Amino acid sequence: MHEPERWMTESRELAREENALFGDSRERAIPYTGLTGYQGGYRDVDRKGIVLMEEHLSKLIFDSISDGVFTVDKDCIITSFNTSAEKITGFDRRETVGKYCFDVFRTEICHKHCPLKDTLVEHKPIEDIRVTIITKEGCEVPIRVTTTVLRDEDGRPVGAIEFFRDITEIELLRDRIERERSLENIICTSRQMREILNLLPDIAESECNVLVQGPSGSGKELISQAIHNLSPRKYGPYIKINCAALPAPLLESELFGYVKGAFTDAKRDKPGMFCLAKGGTLLLDEIGEMDLALQVKLLRVLNNGEFQPLGSTQTMKTDARIITSTNADLRALIKVDRFREDLFFRINVVEIEIPPLEERPEDILPLVEHFIRKIRRKNHKPIKGVSPEAYGVLRRYPFPGNVRELENALEHAFVMCHEEFIQVEHLPHHILEYRGGDNAGGREPARSEKEMIREALQRYHGNRKLTAMDLGMHRSTLWRKIKMYQLDR
Repeated sequence: MHEPERWMTESRELAREENALFGDSRERAIPYTGLTGYQGGYRDVDRKGIVLMEEHLSKLIFDSISDGVFTVDKDCIITSFNTSAEKITGFDRRETVGKYCFDVFRTEICHKHCPLKDTLVEHKPIEDIRVTIITKEGCEVPIRVTTTVLRDEDGRPVGAIEFFRDITEIELLRDRIERERSLENIICTSRQMREILNLLPDIAESECNVLVQGPSGSGKELISQAIHNLSPRKYGPYIKINCAALPAPLLESELFGYVKGAFTDAKRDKPGMFCLAKGGTLLLDEIGEMDLALQVKLLRVLNNGEFQPLGSTQTMKTDARIITSTNADLRALIKVDRFREDLFFRINVVEIEIPPLEERPEDILPLVEHFIRKIRRKNHKPIKGVSPEAYGVLRRYPFPGNVRELENALEHAFVMCHEEFIQVEHLPHHILEYRGGDNAGGREPARSEKEMIREALQRYHGNRKLTAMDLGMHRSTLWRKIKMYQLDR
């Protein structure tokens, strides 16, 4: 075949390939006049073919970007919309091109501080703005937005481009970390406490009034703090006041505030707790000690969010979330007319009952380890832990002062101990005296030793080290008794 004929044949074949690639968007069998790489050599191609090829590659790149990308003209009308943008928003590009971007994205900032509008007006890029969009299905999706101006060949602005990415998984992970951090100070392994902790996120999200009940020192304040930290109000103030620590007139002025001249020493206006806690959470600790007359005023706040500062005729509003806590039996107080029944039902939308430490002895071991680390950091003493015998004494003690008493007992032991491990003799005397009392064999002396060992093994999933510490015996002793009672089977 002569050279001209061979060139014409190759030109027709290449034209057929491009026609298949571009369809009817170009003329058929265009003669080649430019240069392009082809099978290791160079062949003539026309400029229109190069432009079409560049446009095709640009489209491939545009649709291959993992971020959502779209462009707008100077009037914020969408001119292009890539595949990732379709996946994130749920809109097909045929539904978006030619429409205003705010009709598609429907964000909370579209009509106030739209990043694209700011870019078009100021001709400056905007980076990494957090926005919530509404998808075609009506779901809210958090995204991060970056915008920049588009210019023509002469450098004149002709529109803008926006890059956005779905950060749903990132925010879910962040929420999970924040949730775990909010609960990290509540140390427990018992079923009762784990059930409470599992409910806290739902309780926090609801923003309803919560009543936290439990004996002194059981951790009511930690639970209340966790509810605030897990709630949408976590960035707002968290204010707590002890209703038993102040006389009624002073407590009223602290809660509602006062205006200048309300009483002799009122030299200036002072906002109350309900005002300061706006947008946040107010904890009313020991609510059972509140005066009956003050309970009536509190009921008004809970009913309609209104209160009056002392000496003022002006009604103020608060949207503070109310959490109350008490170690008293409010139902018993209602029967003797020391607590209003209507107020009880207002504060008791959700009730959390914290069991005493005596009813959850399996929490003693993790609490001991937690307090050992905490006190060691504060006192800088190289104490590694407690001996199995000392732990056995702690395990059998009922702790009427609950978690707070356990922490105090370990602080006492830190003062007395000059060894690596806290021994029995380092514990407070009242705990040692209880050990020698009528119930020296434990809380449930009727149970056989075999049953106690079996239950402890089940509680710690067969971990013999933890079981031995729980029972206050050496691991070799435990191993021997397991063999004797045939519990290894």
